[in-house]
Amino acid sequence: AAALLPYRRSEELLARWGGELAHRLAAGGRVQVAGDGGSAAEAQHLTAELVGKLRDDREPLSAIALHAETSALTAIGNDYGYDEVFARQVRAHGRPDDILLLMSTSGASVNLVAAAHAGRDAGLRCWAFTGPTPNPLADACHETLAIASPDSQVVQELHLVSTHVLCEYVDRVQIAELVAAGRTPLPPAASGAAGRAVPPAAGAPDGPVRAGVEVVLDDGTGRQAEAG
Repeated sequence: AAALLPYRRSEELLARWGGELAHRLAAGGRVQVAGDGGSAAEAQHLTAELVGKLRDDREPLSAIALHAETSALTAIGNDYGYDEVFARQVRAHGRPDDILLLMSTSGASVNLVAAAHAGRDAGLRCWAFTGPTPNPLADACHETLAIASPDSQVVQELHLVSTHVLCEYVDRVQIAELVAAGRTPLPPAASGAAGRAVPPAAGAPDGPVRAGVEVVLDDGTGRQAEAG
């Protein structure tokens, strides 16, 4: 609960990232993501939301979870060492102006730091989800969403919230731009008429995206502070 208070300041960053990600993916770009252990599961959750959908139907977006490429991962690890398992894939798949998003609770994973350096060398925009800063991964990336908690479990929980908020902003920007251009945000099979403009989902909020977390904290003085 304590981590939620500083976390609220992350909304502006996630909104900006969501808009940038939507524009780059719509222009034919790709997002590559990676993590180790629980963060690998978090990263793969993100790609599932982008290639599939978060809630409302839309065009699929290009996203690859590098740790899910098991044959490449094990071959690279066997031939070049585990520190290179992501960096070599980034050099293979990354194109200038693609997004590389790396997730780590500690921010100290050598293979992720190596991937960030490879991404920057290849001209990718590098972002990180980490725990408290400073840490090596945050230093290696262009921008970082850092969770202010020493507990890796709490960091991963708020990384999941961040994933959903990020995807919500991606969908909101993409749908708004397609509707403004007179195009449907849905694939032809889902829309029923290719090229027909449809409005955003009914009930979609116009204001800031909510994280889905509401906690009331007592600061020890009897006063209550809301975190969401």
